Amino acid sequence: MTIPPHDCLARNAWICGAYLRTRRQILLDATVQHLQLTALSVLVGLVIAVPLAVLARRWRWAAGPVLALTTILYTIPSLAMFSLLLPVYGLSATLVVAGLVLYSLTLLVRNILAGLRAVPEETRQAARGLGYGPVRLLLTVELPLALPAAMAGLRIATVSAVSLVTVGAIVGFGGLGNLIYAGMNTYFKAQVLTASVLCVLIAVAADLLLLGVQRLVTPWTRAGRARAPAARGRPRARLLGTRAGRA
Repeated sequence: MTIPPHDCLARNAWICGAYLRTRRQILLDATVQHLQLTALSVLVGLVIAVPLAVLARRWRWAAGPVLALTTILYTIPSLAMFSLLLPVYGLSATLVVAGLVLYSLTLLVRNILAGLRAVPEETRQAARGLGYGPVRLLLTVELPLALPAAMAGLRIATVSAVSLVTVGAIVGFGGLGNLIYAGMNTYFKAQVLTASVLCVLIAVAADLLLLGVQRLVTPWTRAGRARAPAARGRPRARLLGTRAGRA
């Protein structure tokens, strides 16, 4: 039997428009699940990471154990992590979210802690002199100044979560990973390629979105970068002016 040249599904082509048309709802459902698992895991990780970083900043003795624990969790292979969590959560989406939360803690805690440590001590002293209590100091001074480092960690954690969600296909909750896994088992080229490309697009879009949010919530960093070239140019201008005067 001769396969029609326009039937890319029958030819099992890598790029196939018919696959996109006939599996639109399947792709949409998988993409939505992928986004939900990623967003939930990163948000929960952020809720846990902020108190841990603040604790490590307030009490220096806690920094070592907190960083060591989160680092150890990050070194556990994903299949082993899901296996360890399986008795607790069973075959569910919660299992995938819990694993991703544990992985995100290393990136989030380290970056948030680095941002808090980078806050100048004179800034803290000035805020205390104005009557700021510990909570107000944290919320209105320390955390805002730590945002650049925290957002950098959030971007990395989000992109990592997008890729790790696919591993959840082993328990049936992997978003686009379910399509990749099924496509590889049946050597369905269009499904493997399409789902993989969508994963990449989600990761790139999430990173660009968070970068935009970072630029929006930290306008002083842009102002600082804009002043730096001008400041570097002024000594050169003064030097040229001095040389011209001597000439």
